[in-house]
Amino acid sequence: MRGGRAGSTRRERWLGALVSYALLGLTALYALLPLAWMLSTSLKSEAEALALPVRWIPQQPTVRAYVEMWTLKPFATYFYNSTLVSGLTALLSTALGALAGYGFSRFAFPLRATLLGGFLATQMISSVLVIGPYFQILAALELYNTLTGLVVAYVTICLPFAAWMSKGYFDSIPRELDEAGRVDGASRLQVFLRIVMPIALPGTVATFLFAFLLAWQDLLWASALISIDDKRTVTLAVAFSVGEFVIQWPMLTAASLIASVPTLVLYLALQRFYVEGLARGAVKG
Repeated sequence: MRGGRAGSTRRERWLGALVSYALLGLTALYALLPLAWMLSTSLKSEAEALALPVRWIPQQPTVRAYVEMWTLKPFATYFYNSTLVSGLTALLSTALGALAGYGFSRFAFPLRATLLGGFLATQMISSVLVIGPYFQILAALELYNTLTGLVVAYVTICLPFAAWMSKGYFDSIPRELDEAGRVDGASRLQVFLRIVMPIALPGTVATFLFAFLLAWQDLLWASALISIDDKRTVTLAVAFSVGEFVIQWPMLTAASLIASVPTLVLYLALQRFYVEGLARGAVKG
């Protein structure tokens, strides 16, 4: 009887694992299929990319699209702009969000709950509704068509999430560590920088990645706040590579793949901290 139950349990586990792996395989296929198609198209000539029937494997693979992407347009400038804007956005959002999150987590002050609710409410407002006011404000401050103005816009978008994310993670860190540091003579800032922040590294990485990816992949805000070519980001440049009468598909897919590489590398390198930060940051609110 026990042998029969053990065999049944083993079969159920085997079936459960089979179903899980099948679902994971389908999900991976769904996610990777567009990338595979983009890679295939980027290695084709213009004529082969438009030929019917469609072929997954190029008959005569060529890297001409990648060469033309870099020589016909200043993609190095676009990458510099995206890296600078995304990096500054991530650093400022993470730093300011950590300070705000620590304050909300450790101190009780008037209107604390109201401010937290206000931060959360800003995430419910559609970006389309506030682009107009942002445009007018940046134009009045002479920050329109500048990377500085784009960084300011992105930081205001990312900061509420960064503050909430940091607060949730700091809530999971025992207050006794702060008190021990204070007993040893450390100031509040020293406790924050030397004791709390090293423990909060996963949450900090998760916040940094969120802000960086949002700034790197954004198209709506960049298209509204940037109109000159030498200030365009990579995403905006890829969007403008679509012509009015013709689309050069190999060059477009090559540009899209190259634009995706930094975010993929950054996420793969820091995914362990990212997942842990999101998980622990959601424990308490």
